[in-house]
Amino acid sequence: MYLTKSSNIHRIGFVSTRFKGTDGVSLETAKWRQVLEKMGYECFFFSGLSDWDADKSMVVEEAFFAHPVIQSIQDRCFGTTVREKTLTGEIQKARFRLKRALYAFVERFAIDLLITENALTIPMHIPLGLALTELIVETGIPAIAHHHDFAWERQRFTVNCVGDFLSMSFPPRLHTINHVVINSEARQQLSFRCGISSTVIPNVFDFETEPPRLDEYARTMRKDLGVGDDEALFLQPTRVIARKGIEHAIELAGRMEDRKVKLLISHQERDEGSEYYNRTMDYANLLGVDVIVRPDIIGAERGTTESGEKKYSLWDCYLNADFVTYPSTYEGFGNAFLEAVWFKKPILVNRYSIFQQDIEPLNFEVVMMENYVTPETIKTVQSVLNNPAAPEVIAAYNFALGRRFFSFKLLEQRLYQVMMNFGQL
Repeated sequence: MYLTKSSNIHRIGFVSTRFKGTDGVSLETAKWRQVLEKMGYECFFFSGLSDWDADKSMVVEEAFFAHPVIQSIQDRCFGTTVREKTLTGEIQKARFRLKRALYAFVERFAIDLLITENALTIPMHIPLGLALTELIVETGIPAIAHHHDFAWERQRFTVNCVGDFLSMSFPPRLHTINHVVINSEARQQLSFRCGISSTVIPNVFDFETEPPRLDEYARTMRKDLGVGDDEALFLQPTRVIARKGIEHAIELAGRMEDRKVKLLISHQERDEGSEYYNRTMDYANLLGVDVIVRPDIIGAERGTTESGEKKYSLWDCYLNADFVTYPSTYEGFGNAFLEAVWFKKPILVNRYSIFQQDIEPLNFEVVMMENYVTPETIKTVQSVLNNPAAPEVIAAYNFALGRRFFSFKLLEQRLYQVMMNFGQL
């Protein structure tokens, strides 16, 4: 049963650079939306890129971090400590345009509460962060800043010429904002670095619902991807960026001597350029590993391509996978980990710091590695795959833990606590 909503807050406006596809922020926002709507709130969305409900969304192209104007600004903000005079003017002009659009969004949908999704956290869109901060200051509108990745967690933001803007908006110190982080380390760092208290709400999944089974639609996926009946399909359910450690998944696949393995990478987004992608593909060629990247037939949802072929979803990837690889060197939490647990799949996890602090103590049964693949890693994966009963037993155990610690029920309870901080319940 869902908790009673606030009597003074009815309409919630989510703000991010994009609500589209299967990136972690979009996926987690969709979960918050689902729970908040069941609590009785109406939800609306402001972004630069969106495939969500058109009648509840306001799309402003310049709010997307990869918009040409914004990309030009961002490229000159980092890697140097001296800011061009013209750059300051460009930032302020973009800020003004976006603030005007945000005001229109709040007025059009009569927004009572803003929830910013990483827009006041990681400085991938400095003008949007500044615009949001000023809107909140000027209106006094209550806000929840949902933080997924902070600037200090990414090396590429270390050298910059926008320290004044980062101090102002990433994140801002305003009494009308309640801050939410996704792990305990972020809560500690936010307090230490900024003097800001926060609530931890981990990423969650709908563990009250059983996962779908392999149906007739998904059953043809392996054939369409060129995976033989005698081959194992490993799934890397992430974008192709360096911190995902995909080279470890390739090495694992290449060293499975007792069977032929193909590695499927589900996400085609390359938000940090193509250099790592090219390096990854070269490495796979060196090891003789077949890596499958098929954005033409794999997307957020099922459908049909322009040429009439079947299009499969991320969920279909999990349904067809024999094993999930998650060798990330850093994660804010770990959406793909929860997805693998929900789909009851065996998984390899690199012991990234947040996993060690917030997940490992809960005693999930996974294959763990410590920064590199060892013979023991290979042996453990082979033993799991060669024992048909093992994955089922492990899956049931992990699913029960997921339901206990990372369910929608937990999200509902934590959101209720955050809403209480506004003194409106």
